[in-house]
Amino acid sequence: MLLDTAALYFRGFYGVPDTVRAPDGSPVNAVRGLLDIIARLVTDYVPAQLVACWDDNWRPGWRVDLLPSYKAHRVAQAVPGGVDVEEVPELLVAQVPLIRELLGTLGIAIVGAPGYEADDVIGSLATQATVPVDIVTSDRDLLQLVDDASDVRLISTAKGMSNLEVVTDAVVEKKYGITSRQYADFAVMRGDPSDGLPGVAGVGEKTAAGLLREFGDLEGIIEAADDDDVPLSPAVRGRLRGASDYLAVAPRVVEVARDITFDEFDASIRPLDAAALAAAHALGERYGLGGSLERALRALGN
Repeated sequence: MLLDTAALYFRGFYGVPDTVRAPDGSPVNAVRGLLDIIARLVTDYVPAQLVACWDDNWRPGWRVDLLPSYKAHRVAQAVPGGVDVEEVPELLVAQVPLIRELLGTLGIAIVGAPGYEADDVIGSLATQATVPVDIVTSDRDLLQLVDDASDVRLISTAKGMSNLEVVTDAVVEKKYGITSRQYADFAVMRGDPSDGLPGVAGVGEKTAAGLLREFGDLEGIIEAADDDDVPLSPAVRGRLRGASDYLAVAPRVVEVARDITFDEFDASIRPLDAAALAAAHALGERYGLGGSLERALRALGN
């Protein structure tokens, strides 16, 4: 099970009131929310291995170089030559170090990669896995990784933890009218304002899906738009040609990495030793994590 960690702690932050505080008054709503999410997921899906995939760089420079608008609206402070500071609620920022400490204490593998987003870590681990994989996220861009043949499915939290949706190839096809392998090209054309992806003006989901069904992939669509002998709506042809600069770079921005190499790590779920269990309880007492921590510990076999 691969966790899109930031997406889940954001969900925890907004799902639990920020009046939930530690004994010293510091906010712990995201921490408690994430613990409850993990407890629910592990209990319901019983994974043998669990990885908290991490954003070492939430806005990689190589993506920005290709498409400067990429996540630009979410930058709180630009850091030349470094990692830009993302606009995140202060009450959540304060909890991220504790989240990372607690995940480590619970024995959950935390995996990131310099210069890459958690999506890329997920893409690489899912592609290279030799066992079935569940990806847990609310990010629809990761639908490009769904693959029945490789036993990769997505557990979508987009509708909340009480309405989890298990996404397979058939679900993608039914919802969007395309295959999972076509999803990245579909996302390029449709665009996504939340990621600063403008898409192709005038080409929505229905048109994008129809083009992919007819021409197979984005390369085939571009070739068709450039060939006046191919029957294509003049309006759509004009829109595709007008977006040629965007279409030349956007696929590399939207496609998640699949070839990151990682140092060896152990993602097995197993009971904590006495020292780690004591450390977890100490954190729980210090930060008032109460039943959320206990539920997570039980789910993880403690």
